[in-house]
Amino acid sequence: MAKLPRYSLAYNAKSKKWELRSEPSGKVVKTFKEKARATKGGVLSRAIGGRGSVRIKKRNGRIQEERTFPRSADPRGRG
Repeated sequence: MAKLPRYSLAYNAKSKKWELRSEPSGKVVKTFKEKARATKGGVLSRAIGGRGSVRIKKRNGRIQEERTFPRSADPRGRG
């Protein structure tokens, strides 16, 4: 199985926005004013092109959760 592209959604205190960054390049893919706007309604899936893994971080930088798109590609979901 091919490796999924990795992304992270984290708060940037300087810009006061939530940034979706590609890992390991660190390039900003998309910015959001609010975390809630980024995490609901399939917004993250569309931003990464429907394929990849996104680590969603809290404001303090700790990982809150990780989402995999499509869900069927999540290696932890297989038994």
